Amino acid sequence: MPTPAKGPRLGGGAAHERLMLANLSAALFEHKRITTTVTKAKRLKPYAERLVTFAKRGDLSSRRRVLGLISNKGIVHELFTDIAQAVENRDGGYTRITKIGNRKGDNAPMAVIELVLEPVSAKQAVVAEATSAAKRDADKKDAEKAEAAPVAETEEAPEAEVAETEAAATEEAPAAEEAAAESEKDAK
Repeated sequence: MPTPAKGPRLGGGAAHERLMLANLSAALFEHKRITTTVTKAKRLKPYAERLVTFAKRGDLSSRRRVLGLISNKGIVHELFTDIAQAVENRDGGYTRITKIGNRKGDNAPMAVIELVLEPVSAKQAVVAEATSAAKRDADKKDAEKAEAAPVAETEEAPEAEVAETEAAATEEAPAAEEAAAESEKDAK
């Protein structure tokens, strides 16, 4: 058997690992938190978060993909209705792993993996709101500049032409005076 890229399999072959992760994720979605070994929790985290991402999408094909992995329709319904709505404003990080020490019988490191269902923190919400407000203001200023730019060019163009003609006239005036002075000298 080839060596798996993510480390040794959890208790056997690849099919057994897939079934174990599907059952762990079903238990996680049903109870919102489960206690398991640290290794299983770390392997479950990306698996469960991927299923939550499908649930957030909410379309029929996503529901069918999740039903192909978790056979309990009640848990899938709960995932797509309750859990997906609870994490709709969250961009990721739907699960949290907390280490709780070693198991008494075999001294295996244990962890609690739970769904993060509380809303995004107030600080993150304020930062997101400020970012969107700054973007709106920048877009508004760009739009105002775009509207003001053609008007300003049409108003400035006559002023620029007047300034150029005045400059040319002031440059030509001394030259004309010098030419007149030279012609008077030649006439004398």
